[in-house]
Amino acid sequence: MKFGIHSLLFSETFLDKDLPRLEQFQKMGFDAVEIIPFDPDGFPAAQVRRIATDLGLEINTGYGMPATHNIISPEAQIRRAGVELSKRLIDLSAETGARVFGGVNYCGWGYLTGRMRSQDEWAWGVECYREIAEHAERNAPGLILAIEPINRFESHFINTAADAVHFIHDVEMPNVKVHLDTFHMIREEDNFSQSILQTGSDLGYIHACENQRGIPGSGQVPWASFFKALHQVSYDGCVTIESFDPNMPNIAKLCCIWRKMADSPEQLATEGLAFLSEQERSVRSAA
Repeated sequence: MKFGIHSLLFSETFLDKDLPRLEQFQKMGFDAVEIIPFDPDGFPAAQVRRIATDLGLEINTGYGMPATHNIISPEAQIRRAGVELSKRLIDLSAETGARVFGGVNYCGWGYLTGRMRSQDEWAWGVECYREIAEHAERNAPGLILAIEPINRFESHFINTAADAVHFIHDVEMPNVKVHLDTFHMIREEDNFSQSILQTGSDLGYIHACENQRGIPGSGQVPWASFFKALHQVSYDGCVTIESFDPNMPNIAKLCCIWRKMADSPEQLATEGLAFLSEQERSVRSAA
């Protein structure tokens, strides 16, 4: 099992000026880094790949699709825009050497209709995502596309692991997996362990977040049973700490971070890594 850090804890975007962060993360002890290419035109994909390779860091990418590029929209031109942006992000991910392209990459992040999801939305999402996955299979072999169930306040479309498993089985592409996030799980799942066990081999990526986005171990997530379930399904992928800094106004507004969760991003990252690593070691030793 590898442990990663989300670059948004340290910087609102990732441009040339942020490249030294990669060495910083490696020195903190992380095996991997997740990067969101918010500015695709300015994203230094080739440089990220070169530096990460030299450092022995694994790269993952993610995205939250905007409402203007929403593949479950009733407007065909918006769905088409979502497909094309997804293909571009997949190409960037491949150039970066990413292992996983995760997140809310299957609908508009924050898009809510005020109703339960419809059969039309499901059909549009499956059709569009299959085209996206086929593009990835051709142009980014080995890249995992991982869809992240999120809480009811951010989407009405896919909120649980069971929803995500249903969706990827309908898409019917081997490169599409489920991306679980403990921040969303604690709001939507009936049982942490059962949701992981039922996801099983469809699990492709993990975000490790406390219920309040603080340092892992400082809140209510049942970490011991969480890691036990991961071992039971033989998950050996990446577990990435995802949190955000309230001093970054754009990210704080998007993610509703209104208070400091640690004295610094460095404290959240290093103490979180130490806690999660110990939890995983304890479960592995007991097994």
